[in-house]
Amino acid sequence: MERDIDDLPKNPANYTALTPLGFLERAALVHPNRKSLIHGSVEYTWLQTYQRCRRLASALVRRSFGPGSTVAIIAPNIPAMYEAHFGIPMAGAVVNAVNIRLNAPTIAFLLGHSSSAVVMVDQEFFKLAEEAIKILADKSKSTFKPPLLIVIADESCDPKGLQYALGRGAVEYEKFLQTGDPDFAWKPPQDEWHSIALGYTSGTTASPKGVVLHHRGAYLMALSNVVVWGMKEGAVYLWTLPMFHCNGWCFTWTLAAIFGTNICLRQVTAKGVYSAIAKYGATHFCAAPVVLNTIVNAPPDETILPLPHVVYVMTAGAAPPPSVLFAMSEHGFRVTHTYGLSETYGPSTICAWKPEWDSLPPIQQARLNARQGVRYIALEGLDIVNPKDMKPVPADGTTVGEIVFRGNAVMKGYLKNPKANAEAFANGWFHSGDLGVKNPDGYIEIKDRSKDIIISGGENISSVEVENTLYQHPAIMEASVVARPDKRWGETPCAFVTLKPGVDQSDEKRLAEDIMKFCREKMPSYWVPKSVVFGPLPKTATGKVQKHLLRAKAKKMGSVQISKL
Repeated sequence: MERDIDDLPKNPANYTALTPLGFLERAALVHPNRKSLIHGSVEYTWLQTYQRCRRLASALVRRSFGPGSTVAIIAPNIPAMYEAHFGIPMAGAVVNAVNIRLNAPTIAFLLGHSSSAVVMVDQEFFKLAEEAIKILADKSKSTFKPPLLIVIADESCDPKGLQYALGRGAVEYEKFLQTGDPDFAWKPPQDEWHSIALGYTSGTTASPKGVVLHHRGAYLMALSNVVVWGMKEGAVYLWTLPMFHCNGWCFTWTLAAIFGTNICLRQVTAKGVYSAIAKYGATHFCAAPVVLNTIVNAPPDETILPLPHVVYVMTAGAAPPPSVLFAMSEHGFRVTHTYGLSETYGPSTICAWKPEWDSLPPIQQARLNARQGVRYIALEGLDIVNPKDMKPVPADGTTVGEIVFRGNAVMKGYLKNPKANAEAFANGWFHSGDLGVKNPDGYIEIKDRSKDIIISGGENISSVEVENTLYQHPAIMEASVVARPDKRWGETPCAFVTLKPGVDQSDEKRLAEDIMKFCREKMPSYWVPKSVVFGPLPKTATGKVQKHLLRAKAKKMGSVQISKL
């Protein structure tokens, strides 16, 4: 034991487990009549949301789904998805928010691996859930215990889907809530290490890994969001980011802490974003860079510009090209750039803006803001190390190492996966698998996922840097660069490109040559893509480009015939 000046013990009067659940109770007390959630014509106040969450908790406990149970929810950004983030843990259970864009076999694996005893599903995705449960039943044969199926109705969907679900024996969500007590006396966990959420990584290769998060981390990160983003009480938050993506980067809990208003978006379109800003006065939203790209490239009939007020945007999920950040600021959006992983409760580093950057030329500002930055206030350790000896790399902006994390914002671990945990937590740090550099000002910058680095003739090429240059080309809307086999150099960069609407695509050969010429003027010759492929980019359910599919495609294309180097 460390020495102290006293021997005063913890007692129930001075020590309580940290949990974000109390934020909701406080919001209902302070602002019972303020709007908590708006979804089309459906609106709730903070008091109603608190009562509905208590009903959900009570209804689960009455059916013996409490501590030790996992409750899955397969839904887009609708009120029930928000309520699940409070109601399920208020029952002592763990919320497992499932990505709606996954296929049935993957969902079957998740439901089985997590032993989800209850499955709440939006009516549009009922057949997907049903198919997943059938796959799971066929696999587990006699040991299979079917989960309790709850279907969530949505007036904007075809009523046939709801009728089908009810005909298959699913319980309707509102009816399920009616069986619960709005004054249910929920209890916070005795131990803040108790799990609050389970989320599966969009691990592209092997079976997805189940990331387990605790009440303490959720509490700290929810409040950290307020501090690093300078959010004011009563912010109007637009749900463009899926709540199934790292629990909406903990903003599900943040919004209750600041008595904000949640605006739900079932489908994210540029038009939907601009409309919500104009109609509801949305002040904040989060989005991956692909969504920002859609917003800045939207045709005039889908935008409402100039913006009626400043809109704050947080972006993470992939390294944003400086050109996209620049275009966003030109449109009047203030972009905060963050970085993190499912394993760190979503974003846990931030490119903290400095006042002295205000006087710099806008494109230089965008370049500085494209870096991943410094640790969140609730993250204790962030570094870039040489993975062989764990020694920090010098802050020279060129020496590449692995980005590692340590502290309260790191997950408990992967569910039922000791081997992956041993690797992830080796040497007392969480290993991200992302490669980066430390700049002289201490800000970190991602250079690549370790598997995305292109090694050409023994030289490392950062696919991110080549992509950033491609994004500056006037005809390019989206770009992704992967390695393609090359007889002479081992591998060389291959660019997959989506063109902006309205670009003449009739002569692809000429366009490809123009893109390569553009690159040649801006980068070392061995970085220049030796081949350019046009078409839409495949994306994961969270909007990240599926580089493994592009790598497979490039491999299939075979070796580049003539390397002009």
